[in-house]
Amino acid sequence: MTRSTSTRPPPIMTRDLLRVADLSSSEIHGLFALASRLKANPGAFASALAQRSLVLLFEKPSLRTRVSFELGFQKLGGAVCFLSHEGTPIGARESVHDYAGNLSRWADAIAIRCKSHALLERFAASSHVPIVNALSDQHHPCQALADLFTLVEHGHRVESLHLAWVGDGNNVCSSLIEAIATIGGRMTIISPRAYAPSQEILRAANARAHRSGAQIVCTEDLGAVAGASAIYTDVCVSMGEEAIAAEKTAALTPYRVDGALMRQAGPHTTFMHCLPARRGEEVTDEVIDSPTSIVLDQAENRMHLQNALLVSLLNPEVALAARREPSSHSLRHQGTL
Repeated sequence: MTRSTSTRPPPIMTRDLLRVADLSSSEIHGLFALASRLKANPGAFASALAQRSLVLLFEKPSLRTRVSFELGFQKLGGAVCFLSHEGTPIGARESVHDYAGNLSRWADAIAIRCKSHALLERFAASSHVPIVNALSDQHHPCQALADLFTLVEHGHRVESLHLAWVGDGNNVCSSLIEAIATIGGRMTIISPRAYAPSQEILRAANARAHRSGAQIVCTEDLGAVAGASAIYTDVCVSMGEEAIAAEKTAALTPYRVDGALMRQAGPHTTFMHCLPARRGEEVTDEVIDSPTSIVLDQAENRMHLQNALLVSLLNPEVALAARREPSSHSLRHQGTL
């Protein structure tokens, strides 16, 4: 990972954000603090990214990711160019090296939503401007960071957080594992063995957990939701997995989050989902529409967290100044900063 050469360290030291593991614990908390300020007082940052440009390269359909990046960047005074690659994969028309080199001459940052994390890494290696992973097959860092920011907003303290993931150990799950391993807390992944997170992700996360005090546990036992701060689930079948849809759905159906499972977790357990949801498959209407569901808060906070990230990458002086300002926001009082 290329690091900034500035004599004054920016709020985050990574040039690109390809996965949560690119960040340290203090950098994640710094992003939370800045996201909180951006959300509370957006007018103060209306020109933070004036004369800056963001290119969005998307190989996959999107609602939340596209809208949150596009409107968020515009709210900060910047311009956005969207390029759809649903019909033409990135690198098909011209080499990834040439594509990245050209865009680097025009854009200040590039957010990529793609099918292959390896392609994302190749693009970043050829780019001269920051690359942000807006979703790949292995990681979804902006989603995971926004999710934890949302939990903190709802009063959950990092050191006592217990996040229970139920279902497929997919890209969102992997990014949440990296985030918890970095900042602390506990994460229990409850899934069939065939659809558990990769051993590579778990080994790296456990190495980080030794430093942060985090606990990462994998099990097939749904009873492990007991006492969880939040239960998180996602669709059984991700985009690109249509060929195994029936087999995978059948294996994951017993892990559907319903009212009985939420009651088993406890009366104060929050429900989370990154959306879109397939109601009746991985979650019931009773749960996703309940007062304990914070799925729309998660969706909103994608924009605020991504804005904090882009300000930190493209205008670190503004990010530093904002972090120096005294804050009375509840994040500070919750002991997370």
